[in-house]
Amino acid sequence: MQNTQTYIQANKEKFLNELFHLLRIPSISADPAYASDVQKAAQEISAQMKNIGMQKVAVYPTAGHPIVYGEKIINSSLPTVLVYGHYDVQPADPLELWTSPPFEPVVVKTEIHPEGAIFGRGTCDDKGQMFMHLKAVEAMIASEELACNVKIMIEGEEEVGSANLGLFINEHKDLLKADIILVSDTGMLANDTPSITTGLRGLSYVEVEVTGPNRDLHSGIYGGCVANPINALCEMIASLHDENMHITIPGFYDKVQELSQNERDEMAKAPFSHEDYCKALDIKDVSGERGYSTPERGSIRPTLDVNGIWGGYTGEGAKTVIASKAFAKISMRLVPDQMPEEITELFQKHFESIAPAGITVKVHPHHGGEPVVTPIDSIAYQAASNAYEKTFGKKPIPVRSGGSIPIIALFEQVLGLKTIMMGFGLNSDAIHSPNEHYGLFNFYKGIETIPYFYQEYAKLSKG
Repeated sequence: MQNTQTYIQANKEKFLNELFHLLRIPSISADPAYASDVQKAAQEISAQMKNIGMQKVAVYPTAGHPIVYGEKIINSSLPTVLVYGHYDVQPADPLELWTSPPFEPVVVKTEIHPEGAIFGRGTCDDKGQMFMHLKAVEAMIASEELACNVKIMIEGEEEVGSANLGLFINEHKDLLKADIILVSDTGMLANDTPSITTGLRGLSYVEVEVTGPNRDLHSGIYGGCVANPINALCEMIASLHDENMHITIPGFYDKVQELSQNERDEMAKAPFSHEDYCKALDIKDVSGERGYSTPERGSIRPTLDVNGIWGGYTGEGAKTVIASKAFAKISMRLVPDQMPEEITELFQKHFESIAPAGITVKVHPHHGGEPVVTPIDSIAYQAASNAYEKTFGKKPIPVRSGGSIPIIALFEQVLGLKTIMMGFGLNSDAIHSPNEHYGLFNFYKGIETIPYFYQEYAKLSKG
């Protein structure tokens, strides 16, 4: 890997400039107004794959946004790594909270990233992390040190639920045959404490619509006489947790996989500072389910959160009105063995049952995903661990993440493949938020570490 590492060091500036070019494309998959930009990003990924020497590069259309595929098969006797990532990004709103334009990436030095961090939408989630793989493969091909066959599949709908990826992998099972899947869409504990994600929470996402009168009403004439949908929605949402922040939906916890005290004790060995956590978020204290630590609440316990709520008049000045409707978007993060369809059904039944008189409720399910736990006794995990140890100088800690990547479970169901999640982002990188960023240290360290995974995986696969 010496030649590969030399190539990486010599091309750092080129890699960064190429990433900046990709980051300037506002590939927001959720907003139809940006559909052409999503297509443009797919074409850019395709061009990158061709430029680094990959074969069978193609942009596959779907009913939504396209999937980009390329491969480099060097020897059929070698193991094959399938890399997955996504080029679509979250909307940048609210724009006024950004310190620089979200699609004009800049490097800024911060307390956590004294060497500089790239600020811009998609820097960490997932363009920056996905791009590490393209550059790592480029370095290995250019240096003739690619130790495994590699296939790369990059989609454009991860941020909206990967609605068309399942159909694609079902229709292209032969194309996607591999031995392991490699993903960088997660994070690590700290720049001096590497970690490997070994579990992800699932997701059930719904939108609720609460209706009262058949039109907006004058709050003086009708106030106190009819149910106010906004008041009712707030009360209904508040009732979804009890005083211990325990979710009150009947049956919600029936299938939750409880970890043993020994497993919880092992998790607790990961470094965590309550003071630093609160300081980073500018909060006085944490909140969550009683009986569990903050790291446990964010990884091994299910949650229910309101992601947005609206209704009535929100413009300048006053308008005395009782709104006809109120709305909220609600996400539930799930743990093994909760299934998203079952949880969505439980939520809908319960939410409809607690509507007060004079109020009607509609629950609109959105996307979801199953929770995932990956083994730490596989050769793929050992290869990843060895790779981190080579570049960080210490063994990574296995951790469970609170986030969701719904497609990981589908990979196992359809392709029969396990996934290794080698994330290099940090919790402080503000993904999905204004001022998302990604450290230069993390970007380059990822490019340096990934080739060692290929080397170690090829070596361990020989038995």
